[in-house]
Amino acid sequence: MKIDKNDKLLMIGDSITDVGRARPVGEGLFDAYGSGYVNLVKGLLDCSYPELAIRVVNMGCSGDTVRQLKERWQTDVIDQDSQWLSIMIGINDVWRQFDLPKQLENHIMLDEYEATLCELIGKVRPSLKGLVLMTPYYIEPCTDDAMRARMDQYGAIIRKLAKKYDAIFVDTQKAMDGVLEHFHSSYLAWDRVHPNVSGHMTIAKAFLKAIDFEF
Repeated sequence: MKIDKNDKLLMIGDSITDVGRARPVGEGLFDAYGSGYVNLVKGLLDCSYPELAIRVVNMGCSGDTVRQLKERWQTDVIDQDSQWLSIMIGINDVWRQFDLPKQLENHIMLDEYEATLCELIGKVRPSLKGLVLMTPYYIEPCTDDAMRARMDQYGAIIRKLAKKYDAIFVDTQKAMDGVLEHFHSSYLAWDRVHPNVSGHMTIAKAFLKAIDFEF
């Protein structure tokens, strides 16, 4: 597996990462990791690789776009001094264009999205052992749907940045699409964004597969 003994893995993002994690740092006792994919990843790492003692930290924050991520990058990423960093951001950057169409000031367009991520990753990449970049997703199988089509454009930016920064690429949209071949989107998420445990396990499985996890 790619993550080594005693490595610290920090996972950051929006509500899909947050899912009720502890504040100020999502680590420790009493469901500190939230109830989403981060907690599933931690549990599977603990039970399958106990000898590695991998430390997992959840720094997701509900509602975040790349703008909010930038505001807390120093305290929530750089100051945490992790060996591994996983980023999944972009759903709100796209969603605000659809659920708040008149509030243009809240819209994060592709150029700002890419430029901000380049700035943030550039600050931390030299100090990391490993970087994982995960696409945003929309749990909608019709690729002609307006929000799904826009989300795919943001996912393409993540693929591009993974190559640029020698990061592990996780296509969470592709993972969701595989499940959607058999189930309706409502089976995974009531709003096609916030997944239930099956949706979170889909994300966790995609992440673990990318880091060469073996049961």
